[in-house]
Amino acid sequence: MSTRNLSIENLNVWYGDRQILHDVTLDIPDRQITAIIGPSGCGKTTLMRCMNRLLEVNTDSRIEGKVLVDGRNIYDPGTEVTSIRKKMGLLSQRPQVLPMSIYDNVAYGLRIHGLRKKSELDRIVEKNLRACSLWDEVSDRLNSPATGLSIGQQQRLCLARGLAVEPEIILGDEPTSALDPQASQNIEQLLVQLKKDYTIVLVTHILRQAKRIADHVVFLYMGKVIETGPTGDVLNNPREELTKRYIAGVIS
Repeated sequence: MSTRNLSIENLNVWYGDRQILHDVTLDIPDRQITAIIGPSGCGKTTLMRCMNRLLEVNTDSRIEGKVLVDGRNIYDPGTEVTSIRKKMGLLSQRPQVLPMSIYDNVAYGLRIHGLRKKSELDRIVEKNLRACSLWDEVSDRLNSPATGLSIGQQQRLCLARGLAVEPEIILGDEPTSALDPQASQNIEQLLVQLKKDYTIVLVTHILRQAKRIADHVVFLYMGKVIETGPTGDVLNNPREELTKRYIAGVIS
């Protein structure tokens, strides 16, 4: 496997006695959008949560194998988890704004990592709100509670918060599933713009979304990688029978 921002080698995951992922090996393309697709319960979210060690929140889980970020296994003993997560911005299914102002939401991670200078905070907050097409909508109310934003604006704010700490990778766990069509389109357009600077991994249950914005597709079924490759190849001319059945809607 070549050196990438993000690679996975022989990853196996259990919840208690139940195995969820089986020998997953992937090489995630840099500065592209990779969509992880598959039926509900196939392990998509589990795989994503392994990528930044969020799965450890579930104390019943057990993980074997490697997740390599910049060539280093994040599961090696002694690995500092905060530094790993700093390299990854995470968008959840529903936006998780912090109970503070719009400004403080974006500045939160910066302050955790020691930045205190007001002028520098101001610059980075504006830069990332602009990057997420939110500045013009909120610049006159930065001190207002973030909870007052629409759900689509909240999701863009969460993206701005993640980008502010300068990650290398953006993870999205069905980040448009709770949004209306216009807000979903806004997030999709942002992700396409951002891929020039970031490696993006997106869990989606919407095949049309994968076709619209993904460069690369991973098809998971019952915890196993069935097929992976360029989006056009996998979705338009799949090699595997299971992939063909999933795309045709025979299995879901």
